[in-house]
Order: sequence, then C-alpha cells, then structure tokens
Amino acid sequence: MSNKRILKSTVRNAEELYKETFRKRGVNHIDHYPTPKLYHPEASDLRNIDTIKHIWKVGDGYSKLAYKFYGDPKLWWVIAWYNQLPTDAHVSFGDVIYIPTPLDEILSILRG
Repeated sequence: MSNKRILKSTVRNAEELYKETFRKRGVNHIDHYPTPKLYHPEASDLRNIDTIKHIWKVGDGYSKLAYKFYGDPKLWWVIAWYNQLPTDAHVSFGDVIYIPTPLDEILSILRG
C-alpha cells in the first residue's frame, strides 16, 4: 500500500459492501474525488446560450461530441449535464442531444 498523502478533496471508500471488490483489486480501500455540486440554472440564466442540435447515432459518445465541439473530450460532462442525461447509457439512438455553446458562457453559468 502506498503512503501517499490523501488530499482533502478526496473521499476514502472502505465500505464493507465493497470488500470483495477491494480483495480482487488487491487494495483495502479506494479513494474517490467527490462529485461536485453544480448550479442548476433557470431559463433566464441560459438566455445567452445557443445550442447545436445533434441526433444520437451509432458510435456516438459524450467524449467524442465534446472533442468535436469543444476540442477536449474531458468536457463530456458539460453535454451530459446540459441534457440531464448523466451517461452515454442514458441516451438512445435517435435521441436529440443539445450541445451548449459558447463553452465559456456555459462554464461561467455552472460556477453560479
């Protein structure tokens, strides 16, 4: 086991429920980053936000769309958050997904 210092922004999961998972991975716990609490804007907050309409098709994924529209696949969560569909598994083929733009505006809104 590593003696690395745990950052204050992490959460240590050592729950008994996951004992078998920990055993399989050869660890006693897993450290997670907590899920941030995002601001949920009102309609008036979104007045300067435009969207690009995208129809979900075979091969799509939030990270691919984030790369295509934002140049960074790590921003996949912006699209997921905006559409209130937290993962790719929540989207079906033929669903309409909206890509919020401009990115700096939507990120500013998320910060509250």
